[in-house]
Amino acid sequence: MSASGGPVAPELVADLAAAARILAARGVVDGFGHVSMRHPGAPDRYLMSRALAPALVVPADIVEYDLNSVPCDPDAPKGFLERFIHGEIYRARPDLNAVVHSHSPSVIPFGLTDTPMQACFHNAAFLARGAPVFNIQDRFGDTDMLVSDGEKGVALADCLGDHDIALMRAHGSVACGPTLQSAVFRAVYTEVNARVQHWTHALANGGPIAALSPEEGRLADQPNQTAGLRAWDLWRREIRKDTGW
Repeated sequence: MSASGGPVAPELVADLAAAARILAARGVVDGFGHVSMRHPGAPDRYLMSRALAPALVVPADIVEYDLNSVPCDPDAPKGFLERFIHGEIYRARPDLNAVVHSHSPSVIPFGLTDTPMQACFHNAAFLARGAPVFNIQDRFGDTDMLVSDGEKGVALADCLGDHDIALMRAHGSVACGPTLQSAVFRAVYTEVNARVQHWTHALANGGPIAALSPEEGRLADQPNQTAGLRAWDLWRREIRKDTGW
């Protein structure tokens, strides 16, 4: 077992638990999916709830892991099978401090077809940089589709590269950010953008769509880094009203 990275402020632990509930309330996760954040005082540790439906998470459910996705407490409750997604992304990307893994339904078709996900409106500007598709079959053959060990986590992190979003063929996606708030914002608006893109393609009837260019995406994403906190404040207040924390 690895040593703990040290205590974490209770309000940050509560925010992480709230993030799981926010994602459930916004339709990004259901009984499955998870969100994590890097330990604020130890970059080689991260925090994530025990294996539990996101809408049920409370602060006491949060567990600390090392980057091998081994819990720092030998008596920790059972963790998510796919926690390796988080550990290997944090190892590969020191600029990221939060990761969301979800199976949001409108996103999944873009990992199954040749139609790339595009940034269809300004709140999803981060998608203008692209969203690579991780096909687990390419490296591992036929599997149960789960990123259930470090080797598969490394392969997913390699596919993500320097992007904010990666799709997972026939599975779901990951959304990442430099803060917990930005990762939640991106996970929510990846799902919203997917719905908008489905509607847009139906209206276009096979023709091109006027999605954001890479430069428009870069420019639009800059104000979203701060304006997006308005959405977080709303969502966080809703959870606090329901839970008291």
